[in-house]
Amino acid sequence: MPERSPKGRENFSRKREAILNALRNTDAHPTAEWVYRRLKPEYPDLSLGTVYRNLGRFQEAGQAVSLGVIGGHERFDGDTSRHAHLVCERCGAVVDVYGGLPEPGELERISRLSGCIVQSASVTFRGICGKCAKEDGDGA
Repeated sequence: MPERSPKGRENFSRKREAILNALRNTDAHPTAEWVYRRLKPEYPDLSLGTVYRNLGRFQEAGQAVSLGVIGGHERFDGDTSRHAHLVCERCGAVVDVYGGLPEPGELERISRLSGCIVQSASVTFRGICGKCAKEDGDGA
């Protein structure tokens, strides 16, 4: 396979960095399509496949996480700190919830009880986000 020119590698690195920055600089928990639409004007030769491949690489490297399919689309998070999420049943927003995860000792206890090796846990709450609750006068 021919080696990429230095300019090609630089452009590839800039796209990869732009994808990661787009993911890290939003709390929208975007889809790959959202990232693609956000970056396409600046990178006209960007493909959706490139976005998906890089999101996969970021997950493998621990730089991003997949939240799974929410509302029919896989959602991603660039915040890899220990936290849970709430999916709003009204507007579909995904909101960070700090706390709410089992402590590492609890995972060890679950491993012993189940006879399995539990390595991690993710928690997704379902309910009403603060914005929708305020709009409805439910408080938050």
